[in-house]
Amino acid sequence: MYLSANNKYYTFLLALLLLLSACGSSKKATSTEGKENNSSSKLKAKYAELLNVNEKKIDNLKLYSFINEWYGVPYKFGGKNKSGIDCSSFAAQLYSSVYDKTLSGTAASIFYQCKPVSQNNMEEGDLVFFKIESKNITHIGIYLQNNKFVHAGTKKGVRIEDLDEPYFKKYFFKAGRLKN
Repeated sequence: MYLSANNKYYTFLLALLLLLSACGSSKKATSTEGKENNSSSKLKAKYAELLNVNEKKIDNLKLYSFINEWYGVPYKFGGKNKSGIDCSSFAAQLYSSVYDKTLSGTAASIFYQCKPVSQNNMEEGDLVFFKIESKNITHIGIYLQNNKFVHAGTKKGVRIEDLDEPYFKKYFFKAGRLKN
């Protein structure tokens, strides 16, 4: 088959165009991957700083993304959404979204769904229970790392606190791990 100079030129242009369009699409994929990696890096950096740990220890991105999404939502007794949430509803929604497990009821009833864990053996995702000015369990949070936990507090809403803060140290009752 004989190609004229014009046909060779058009064939070359077509091949070049295909090559350039293929390169452009791979750049887009790389760019998207870069954005995802960048947002993951930012999330890791933010929570590593809040927990005072190395970024490598922030490996459950589903957990920290959930916390990030809810951080600062105000407390509302009986609340179940982002306009206001209480501690047991927050724990239940976190467990459902992050761990695909069901928690139900009050902080006190959730305690009975757990097996006890000593404070020095707590792991990320364990539950922490408090008896705040009561003989009964009145508050629940989720343990993270480095003695920090996330909860929906009555004064500042969803936030991360330290179990060594005098207030929480005073009212801390026990930690537990969901039985199933």
